[in-house]
Amino acid sequence: MPQLALYTFGVLKSPLADPAPATQEFYDIGGAVYRKFSRQPGYLAHAEAADGARGVLFGADWGAWGEFAVPSWYDKGRTAQTTALATTLSLWTGLRPAFDAVYTGLHREALNRRYDWFERSAHPNHVFWWISDGVIPTWRDGVARLEHLHDHGSAPRAFTFRRSFAADGTPAVAS
Repeated sequence: MPQLALYTFGVLKSPLADPAPATQEFYDIGGAVYRKFSRQPGYLAHAEAADGARGVLFGADWGAWGEFAVPSWYDKGRTAQTTALATTLSLWTGLRPAFDAVYTGLHREALNRRYDWFERSAHPNHVFWWISDGVIPTWRDGVARLEHLHDHGSAPRAFTFRRSFAADGTPAVAS
């Protein structure tokens, strides 16, 4: 049975290492959101670095999720002290469970405050695509799909909640 991959990407206003209260608040809420997602019906898995060091994304061991990668438009730092991005890569059983997780509860509250932490962008901030059961998407897959979405719009290869597709490529409704 196909599974749904979700890649999210946003550029933060300040580096992850910034000791400001807003950065700590972002980390705290992010940790709580992941704990909640892990108990959400339809959630399967998400990429986690083996070492888990705060702010270390580039060069971390991501196991089967592959080498860490970011879209071509990311132009900020790449060290633990200068990285200013937030990104996720996760697997879901379908659109409805992912939609429910993203647009309800604590994550919905965080979305309402996203501009407290994130820069505004003309680039998409999430992308979905279907994969075969047992396949682990990689960071490079997520970046390629997000860039494809940016360049070509929603299509069965790379799509959003607003214009979704079923695993067979037919239009679908997420909400």
